[in-house]
Amino acid sequence: MPLDKELLEIIVCPKCKEDLVYEEDEERLVCKNCSVYYPIKEGIPILLIEEAIPIEPEDKL
Repeated sequence: MPLDKELLEIIVCPKCKEDLVYEEDEERLVCKNCSVYYPIKEGIPILLIEEAIPIEPEDKL
């Protein structure tokens, strides 16, 4: 389920406050600055710093 466009315009990384990149196919929000992503579960972004998952080199944008 795609995220609401208005939500995507205001949502930022909880750690560095930079914009997040929405990857709909992967169901995740990516922070290029922190090199992590936040999963989206059942249409809900999990934006807890402790839930951030490091981006593997092959996953980099």
